[in-house]
Amino acid sequence: MSNPNCLVYLLDDEPGMVKAVTRLLRANGFEVRGFTTPASFLEAFRPGSDSCLILDVAMPDLDGLHLQRRLTHEGILLPIVFLTGHGDIPMSVRAMKAGAVDFLTKPVKDTDLLRAVRAALVRAAEQRETAAISVRLTRLTPREREVMEHVIAGKLNKQIAFDLGTGEQNIKIHRGRMMQKMGLVSVADLVRIAEKLGIGGKRDWHHDWH
Repeated sequence: MSNPNCLVYLLDDEPGMVKAVTRLLRANGFEVRGFTTPASFLEAFRPGSDSCLILDVAMPDLDGLHLQRRLTHEGILLPIVFLTGHGDIPMSVRAMKAGAVDFLTKPVKDTDLLRAVRAALVRAAEQRETAAISVRLTRLTPREREVMEHVIAGKLNKQIAFDLGTGEQNIKIHRGRMMQKMGLVSVADLVRIAEKLGIGGKRDWHHDWH
């Protein structure tokens, strides 16, 4: 269930809690790095891997909600699972609206915490994929981007050629280069990625059936 390239950061000002949660996660195959102060976590954190953060709310020097805002402000997309003994509904609503994966209260069931961590790591992987695809998107020429949007709409090469006022062979070339730059092999993958990035319009079902 865990991925060797995944890393779980754990921040709680109670050393006993850090020790217990670390033991649980490692027993379930996760790599864990535990911290008792926000400063030590921020110093050690390195973006790049698929990682998430289990975060306490009430801490002496910087509470968890403030840390969440700071990470967001700095553009750090780190999925957060809040784990607190001092939570209330308004607090959990604020945390979730700000993008938290889950908001759990102590004492927490092992199964609930493990489920939340796995969900957070799935989100981390999705965020990394989306970021990588966004970079590839910037490498497309304007014409390749046009062709991509027509492909997403479900149009055939000859229909795209007609719409763009060019030959079908040109469309095949642009389409092939576009798919190569995007690192994709099927239209289904392209449509899935486009939906994730919010690009393209409604599929042209009439063309799909003719």
